[in-house]
Amino acid sequence: MNKEGLIENYARLHSDAEPECLRRIERLSNTRLMHGRMCSGHLQGRLLKMLTEMVRPQLVVELGTFSAYSAICIAQGLGSGARLITIEHNDELEDFIRERLAESGVADRVELRIGDAMERLAEFEKASVDMMFIDADKRAYPCYYEEALRVVRPGGFIIADNTLWDGHVVDPAYDRDPQTIGIRSFNDMVAADPRVEKVMLPLRDGLTLIRVSADAPQRFAPACSPRNDGSSAGTE
Repeated sequence: MNKEGLIENYARLHSDAEPECLRRIERLSNTRLMHGRMCSGHLQGRLLKMLTEMVRPQLVVELGTFSAYSAICIAQGLGSGARLITIEHNDELEDFIRERLAESGVADRVELRIGDAMERLAEFEKASVDMMFIDADKRAYPCYYEEALRVVRPGGFIIADNTLWDGHVVDPAYDRDPQTIGIRSFNDMVAADPRVEKVMLPLRDGLTLIRVSADAPQRFAPACSPRNDGSSAGTE
């Protein structure tokens, strides 16, 4: 094991244990689904739970459910009466997701919606969401971001996964890769946006925490047309 692996293992050993239901999901994600590494994993999952407990949201929206690992972590951090709406475009994952939710003990806090992420986001009223977790089509991240700023309330939080994209964001070899272009554009938009506070963490594949400023003017870009369907495909 290299030094990076040793450090990650050390961090796991000094963090809350991964619940058995989540260990099972990670195993099944790698044995029954394509691209099993898209599963959030132990450290990021425990962080998502803790962030949810800190923010104390009443409504959370997740873009990109995949195997439901992150959805369950967020749901574990929700308080009484709070709920998570998780959106997944790939209807072939629906049975797998519902089975995992049924085994989790938090299914009553989670509503799964199958469909295009941008179309589903249009169903939410302005400033109606307390927290959003973005982990869907990387090409559409800039579009998701502007729509998130419409639906997340002032003082609310946006969390974006995969913002370092396996290091491709700093590798010129990926200058023409559509997913890398989408992530870079998103990162640049967030970094330059005075409407939000932001910090990028080098955890796993990059996790960016964004707080919508309570006193920021709510200006929105023209309607966005993502280049793909907004599913969890292409995530890690």
